[in-house]
Amino acid sequence: MKAAIVESVGKVVVGEVPDPTPGPREVVVEVAACGLCGTDLHIRQGEFAPTLPVVPGHEFAGTVVALGRDVRELAAGDRVAVDPSLHCHECRYCRAGRGNLCERWAAIGVTKAGGAAQYAVAPAANCVRLPDHVRTQDAALIEPLSCAVRGYDVLRSRLGAHVLIYGSGTMGLMMLELASGPRGERRRGRPQPPAAGDGAAARCLGVGGRADELDRPGGWTSVIDATGNAAAIQDGLDRVAKAGTFLQFGVADYATRVTIDPYRVYNQEITITGSMAVLHSYERAAELFAAGVLDPEVFISDRLPLDDYPRALDQFASGVGRKIVVVP
Repeated sequence: MKAAIVESVGKVVVGEVPDPTPGPREVVVEVAACGLCGTDLHIRQGEFAPTLPVVPGHEFAGTVVALGRDVRELAAGDRVAVDPSLHCHECRYCRAGRGNLCERWAAIGVTKAGGAAQYAVAPAANCVRLPDHVRTQDAALIEPLSCAVRGYDVLRSRLGAHVLIYGSGTMGLMMLELASGPRGERRRGRPQPPAAGDGAAARCLGVGGRADELDRPGGWTSVIDATGNAAAIQDGLDRVAKAGTFLQFGVADYATRVTIDPYRVYNQEITITGSMAVLHSYERAAELFAAGVLDPEVFISDRLPLDDYPRALDQFASGVGRKIVVVP
């Protein structure tokens, strides 16, 4: 089958790899679409994936075409979105219900072959059936949405909170959508800051925006970095209100460093926390997606053939477009 392959640091090609075979409790999914994200850039630069080569792609959906011998809950032809998380279920973090911190952490498309291919293997337990009205190609958005849902689980934002979000890419916009609360009618066109009367007051700023637009007396209840950029993180840390929370949601390079004021953290009871991937949030994200919380035509800016995966990754790295998906 055809697949994108991160062969070595900085080298991504599209080539032939063996067709996958499911284990007893696994299925083979014919991939309809696979999204690109910052994790894929980190893999290309030699981070996250312990060994190369690897087939990337942890945001994908498709159709079940083969079943392992012990799979009963799915059938060939089922359309599914796939949670890429692979937890050992044995270590102390898994036993404590914190599988995203698993001591043997693994993920489809990061440590094991992923969805940037014609076919991918996934545990049956990681597959969520799609309702009839959800297009399979659009459902690649469920995985990033599940990360955003997990972010708000950590943040524990309250109604009426003033939320400041750094980053106008896919993840920043998803965090903005969730901060904005429910609507009677879904917005059309490019996502905009929420209107007065929504569940939270929020603004979204890309790196390079005007800092004075973010001044708010007393600071912001919740500050979310969805960039991984040191300058944005540093600025955001300084804008957290007393008793407020700073959430590191964006994926920073290993070498990224910022400074904190320990006395201010102590004296103003500021919480600094992070949100790592998916945890007990994938099914909820699938339900939210099916309910129309996101408009795929807004979030997916480019649908490219799998053959263009290296170019798509370069485009993503350049910041052109929003969510880019490849279609095998």
